[in-house]
Amino acid sequence: MTGVCRASLAAVIAALLAAPSHALAQSPQPPRIVLADRIAAVVNKEVITVSELERRTERVAAQLRRQGAPLPPQDVLQRQVLERMITDLVQVQFAKETGVSISEVDLDRTLQRIAQQNGLAMSEFRRALEREGLSWEKFRDDIRAEMLISRLREREVDSKIRISDAEVDALLEGGQASPEAPAEYELSHILVRVPEQAGPEQIEARRRRAEEALAQLRAGVDFRQVAVSFSDAPDALQGGGMGWRPADRLPELFVGALASMKPGEVSDVLRSPAGFHIVRMNDRRGGTAGPAAVAQTHVRHILVRTNELVSESDALRKLNILRERIRQGADFGELARLNSDDASAARGGDLGWVTDGDTVPEFERAMKALRIKEVSEPVRSAFGYHLIQVLERRRADLPEDRKRAQARRVLGERRADEAYEEWVRQLRDRAYVEYRLDDR
Repeated sequence: MTGVCRASLAAVIAALLAAPSHALAQSPQPPRIVLADRIAAVVNKEVITVSELERRTERVAAQLRRQGAPLPPQDVLQRQVLERMITDLVQVQFAKETGVSISEVDLDRTLQRIAQQNGLAMSEFRRALEREGLSWEKFRDDIRAEMLISRLREREVDSKIRISDAEVDALLEGGQASPEAPAEYELSHILVRVPEQAGPEQIEARRRRAEEALAQLRAGVDFRQVAVSFSDAPDALQGGGMGWRPADRLPELFVGALASMKPGEVSDVLRSPAGFHIVRMNDRRGGTAGPAAVAQTHVRHILVRTNELVSESDALRKLNILRERIRQGADFGELARLNSDDASAARGGDLGWVTDGDTVPEFERAMKALRIKEVSEPVRSAFGYHLIQVLERRRADLPEDRKRAQARRVLGERRADEAYEEWVRQLRDRAYVEYRLDDR
């Protein structure tokens, strides 16, 4: 890939546009100038160029400025961005080598959802990105890479976490997976990763790096700046913010440290198989109420899937006709049996009693907004378009099988981040990486 800095390229283009067309055609041809890009790093058989690194660094810096976070020195920020690019590229390479792929249909659907979340039509969303100086094709490539990494994580990490019945029993006996709302923490996090085959000297060097980060935090340096400068975690370039997390979804290592902390406090350096961690408790809420029944909704729906033969406008037209027929007295269940593309069609679209989290977010939001027996407008989800009708609502204790499923999910989510960090560390350590950033 060739390229130059943005200012130089703009000057070249401006000069060409300013020259009369006949002058360009008739003047003697000057020696051809090749504008070469430098290599920042070689990762297995691919390269990261300096221009790519500079663009990504500026995007990260702009994001941090919007958050009001102070920036670390430019060379520190650039090094951290390069490490994130290397880690992402290693995962994308492995995904492609092992058959993980993202179809154009899946990519377009994801882009459509991103546009909808921003309240824009796809054409408006594309123009908004281009006004910000982002290439549409580059944005598509970035989203495809994120999707590849997400699918890779599901296949290589999340799907391989195994929870024993004994572990489920222990969690339930301890009362940690009850339907009551657990304490929630808003956290920030720094990880100093330790290579898989690190010797004592390398481990000690990484510990000293973590202690240096902690010393800066306790001296009053902004956490986001320290995270960007020191952290190897996936969220490092966002200032280390983890957002709100319920206690039962956090690693036990974090929960133990948080038990004695107050909002605003920073933990000591914590050791895990992945490396050294520092956690800041930004805020805390909940965790004091006693056991409570869970909300359940008896709901039914009609689903029309979109595909090569059924466009979105076709699906909307069909559902609006069905909705009008229901409003005029037609039986919802009978229309569901005849028209729904869901497996529930044989039951008249009846999904039975569902608990929060059982359905996709778009469906759940629409369901919660409905009155009893009211029929929704067509609702878009990843499955297609739905008409939704709420039949009843109640509060009830979770049945035993659901309690066990919830406990198993809690344990799986608690381990997922740690397992993923460990897996990425091993993948990164096996990769061939040659740094060229300082070459002249």
